[in-house]
Amino acid sequence: MLVTVQNYFPKKTSAPALLCVFALAVSLFNSCGAGRDRAALIFVNGPEPESLDPALISGQVEGRLAYCLFEGLTRLAADGAVVPAAAERWDISPDGRTYTFHLRENLRWSDGAPLTANDFVQSWRRVLEPATGAVYADVLFVIENARQYHDGESRDFSQVGVSAPDDRTVSVRLAAPTPYFLYLTSFTTYLPVPLTVVERHGARWIRPEHIVGNGAYLLRAWKLNDRLEFAANPRYWAAARVNLKRVDALTVTNGNTAVNLYFTGQADLILDRGLILPQILAGLRQRRDLHIFNFLGTYFYRFNTSRAPFDHPLVRRAFSAAIDRRAIVEKITLGGEPPTTALVPGLINGYTPADGMAFNPGQARAWLAAAGYPDGKNFPRVAIMYNASQQHAGIAVEIQAMWKRVLNVSVELRQVEWTAYLQALDRLDYDIARSSWIGDYPDPATFLGCFITGAGNNRTGWGNAGYDRLLAAADREVDPARRFLLLRDAEKILVADNPPIAPIFHYVGMLLYDPDKFGGIHGTPLDDHPIQDIYRK
Repeated sequence: MLVTVQNYFPKKTSAPALLCVFALAVSLFNSCGAGRDRAALIFVNGPEPESLDPALISGQVEGRLAYCLFEGLTRLAADGAVVPAAAERWDISPDGRTYTFHLRENLRWSDGAPLTANDFVQSWRRVLEPATGAVYADVLFVIENARQYHDGESRDFSQVGVSAPDDRTVSVRLAAPTPYFLYLTSFTTYLPVPLTVVERHGARWIRPEHIVGNGAYLLRAWKLNDRLEFAANPRYWAAARVNLKRVDALTVTNGNTAVNLYFTGQADLILDRGLILPQILAGLRQRRDLHIFNFLGTYFYRFNTSRAPFDHPLVRRAFSAAIDRRAIVEKITLGGEPPTTALVPGLINGYTPADGMAFNPGQARAWLAAAGYPDGKNFPRVAIMYNASQQHAGIAVEIQAMWKRVLNVSVELRQVEWTAYLQALDRLDYDIARSSWIGDYPDPATFLGCFITGAGNNRTGWGNAGYDRLLAAADREVDPARRFLLLRDAEKILVADNPPIAPIFHYVGMLLYDPDKFGGIHGTPLDDHPIQDIYRK
């Protein structure tokens, strides 16, 4: 039985007292639940996944599950390092543009069919086909002529810089040296898919009765709004190294529910930081269960620049400058998150993020007046859209009050479920939207590349020719220092000169688990926690 924390306890109950009661609940639950059939690991993953198709997913929630089912040429280990995966080794040419990956012997799909180099080539081709609708297709544009093929400038796939000279060799020619390419080959969009299964079952190929993968786990069940159940894949090349033979991923969006599941022993691990309730953080900090780390993640608001009133850059500047970011982290999130006006976190060696719109009520009012709305007069009704989460709701309420107080503008709140939220972003069916971005690789381009004109993850309707030129120049620049200067100039356009977004804070990673029970879990710069590396002590 689940209880709702904020209703069950008096308002003045201290966080440590709450945790003591939770500990008692754990003891009672465990004594009553002895002998029950239980997965080796049950983790809270977040909202119901939109899809499990590597070509279609873009969220961290979906990525964690996809990494259980599929494996790329490389993968990220528990400590965040790139390690060999389907490829046992690779060679890199002296100019840094040609990568030759050598696959392991006897790789198999989970249905027993051979997995070959051509499976990777054709899976990447599927991502680049416009008909697929892959929002992350641009992450393959580092490959020679991949962008041209995707955009229809060339329909000859043989001109794209990827090929399979034989069944165990994948050859990749890049458009320019890309120092983070080995991270990309571990990323979800680069994962191979069984094309014969996709063609046979269409969109339903990801259902448990159809799905075939090459990863450490098989999908045994998908119970909507409850859990996804995984079992170890006996045909995985490193099956003997997979420690946990059965794993359940819970779909939870409510922080009270998540914390109750953990403290009553019905979940072993909470991976979604947003589900760890701010009001119990003080108590959690006294326990070994809470694990805090820095990683490449930013919380921000998007503006829909394709329609009024946010088609006007001064309106967007005004709304950004009217946000007191320090108040947000001190009153709402409570996790020690650094407030920011930059999109790129300051954790990448050699890169200095650009400054954006600092909190400045007088300047915000002046910009709004210059845009034609003095003291908020005649400003249309707009809404903040956010996916269901107590933290997102709390932040939205606080910012709603700031915009009323500073700009005299009334803003509505619009909470939607995760799938509907993603669909609304794609359709530009919103005014202002809660957003976040977790780095896919340790480089500023993973953040800044999202906002190239027409990029699948742009989702603002914004485009800027100068910004695009700077990103393109950075792609060609081989000197790291000069490249970072180009990227910083681009970021300045994005967050200060003509902003389609309002950065609010950089994430602080939080995991909740008992280190006496589980190992193989680490805080990493990309907030990646491979399930296959977790073990029970």
